[in-house]
Amino acid sequence: MSETALINQVAQVNLFAEIEPNQKERIIVALKKAGFVVGYMGDGINDVSALHAADVGISVDSAADVAKQTAQIVLLEKNLRVLLAGIREGRTTFANTLKYVFMATSANFGNMFSMAGASLFLPFLPLLPKQILLTNLLTDFPEMTIASDNVDPEMLGKPHRWDISFIRKFMITFGIISSVFDYLTFGVLLWLQVPVEQFRTGWFCESVISAALIVFVVRSQNSLFSNRPGRYLMLTTATIVALTSALPYTPLAPFIGFQPLPTAIIGWLSLIVLLYILTAELAKRIFYRHVNL
Repeated sequence: MSETALINQVAQVNLFAEIEPNQKERIIVALKKAGFVVGYMGDGINDVSALHAADVGISVDSAADVAKQTAQIVLLEKNLRVLLAGIREGRTTFANTLKYVFMATSANFGNMFSMAGASLFLPFLPLLPKQILLTNLLTDFPEMTIASDNVDPEMLGKPHRWDISFIRKFMITFGIISSVFDYLTFGVLLWLQVPVEQFRTGWFCESVISAALIVFVVRSQNSLFSNRPGRYLMLTTATIVALTSALPYTPLAPFIGFQPLPTAIIGWLSLIVLLYILTAELAKRIFYRHVNL
């Protein structure tokens, strides 16, 4: 059977019997080319090539040494439930890793785009170096707890692979949305004619708080309230939002270059953050309607 014919056959999930070791390997390679994620279980020397070709090779403790050395998983007991638990844990880890990648790439792209653009028309730095470092530090805390977050059932129902094209599209889409609201913040602060220190304080607060809250939008393909976030993610996000809001009014503010913000500016910034979250939620629904992970 030719390679093309074999791929067509395995795509229909046909049953193959009485096959030789090299044919096992050919079938596995064909399954992978057809888009399947392949697991193979074997315990003999003649299974080695198939174990090596599979995405996940599985063997048992009583198997031949070369089979156990080739396999990624060796079952010590006669219980396949450990595979189910491992698959669920692996898919959960992969899904949460994707959340972090989506969040980090889109936020960094948006911040660089905003900083570069602002430097073209502002007569001063929109943020000082120490303020940028503090922004990165504070926004990292909620992202660190994504590892313990709950995962959508859709991400556990079938295996997923890295898709750099999808990540790039997500980064550009949500990075640009982030920058749009950064520029809106610049415009409002310039319109209110605030001092430089209050300008930096305002953008710092808007940037950190929006970056912390946007995690709740990015973490799921579904509606914002359809899947409850993990406890640690909610706790760290609430802590960072409260700390960022209070920082300009603490004794540390002058050392960082911040000033307390008038009530009017706080109201405008709160409105911008709210509009940002709503826009990102709407954009997410449109994005996943046209781009599949």
